[in-house]
Amino acid sequence: MEQWMISIYLFIVGLFFGSFFNCLCDRLSNNQSIIHPGSHCDNCKHELTWYELIPVFSYLFQGGKCSKCKIKLSFWYPLTEIITGLLFMGSFLIYGFSIDTIISIIISSVFICVIISDAKYMIILDEVLIVGIVFTTICFVIKYGMIAVAYKYLHGLLLFSLMLLIKVFGDVTFKQESLGWGDIKLSFFVGIVLGVKLGVLYIFMGAFLALPYALYVSFKNKSNILPFGPFLISAFYIIFHFSDFFYDLITKLYGGIL
Repeated sequence: MEQWMISIYLFIVGLFFGSFFNCLCDRLSNNQSIIHPGSHCDNCKHELTWYELIPVFSYLFQGGKCSKCKIKLSFWYPLTEIITGLLFMGSFLIYGFSIDTIISIIISSVFICVIISDAKYMIILDEVLIVGIVFTTICFVIKYGMIAVAYKYLHGLLLFSLMLLIKVFGDVTFKQESLGWGDIKLSFFVGIVLGVKLGVLYIFMGAFLALPYALYVSFKNKSNILPFGPFLISAFYIIFHFSDFFYDLITKLYGGIL
């Protein structure tokens, strides 16, 4: 019973964090303050009351519209709130009372923020990555110690360098920007968490996940510009939670050479 009470609590906390992440990403992506002005309707500037800020429920009670100007609100907002709540709750159900639960919640938060900002604005926010790296580093120091964390940072630099080489090669080959700097910075964070061996898999899996959407966009819009961050962060999230499986798989395939 205690475990389920904590799970429900984390789900509720995740709902509020999901609401905050929506606001955070919208404002930072548009170079706006996250403090002033208070939460408001982007259309009519109506300042939201406390009961209009309750995650999911305020959206449902208002019929998915602003209470003042009646403009339709994006379903994206309650959806990300629910997903964040589920990820927070799932982190505890998977890892229980451990430091890994906190690490999973941090990664889940970065996961949500990268998808929001890159999908909507083609931006991976430096602030999100820096906070994610700082808090993850603290957890790793507690769990592994300083020497191990220094080694993890080396892996982060190596994966960062690899992504940078891929960008340079792609830019020269296609004579246009092939990767955004946000994708490269994200890979530094991923390298710290996963290491180089799983980090290489993360690059390939991200490209594999992006391929169907890239083909769709190319044929429909005749464009080759798409946000790569959501696919990279999704690959990261999958590999993180199944790291033992993927690590064993790579080791068996390459005989420990990588």
